[in-house]
Amino acid sequence: MLKNPPILILDEATSALDTESEKLVQEALTNLMKNRTSVVIAHRLSTIQHADQILVLKDGEIVEKGTHQELIHQKGLYSHLCQLQTFS
Repeated sequence: MLKNPPILILDEATSALDTESEKLVQEALTNLMKNRTSVVIAHRLSTIQHADQILVLKDGEIVEKGTHQELIHQKGLYSHLCQLQTFS
């Protein structure tokens, strides 16, 4: 980054990466996001699971909001998507 912006916007920052590279980039991004407002747009839910607040969009509307744990316990769309992305 050329500057130290107060707001960081990441749009699918790890979407084209293999698993190993994604982990390295995610660690670097975690450090970059400290002490700043960050907006992360992601389909890989592992990218956002540690976020302070997650907004789940469907058809352009916010349908769920909360932390990872709160959304998992709601057993709504976010929970369903997490199950689809988990290999257990």
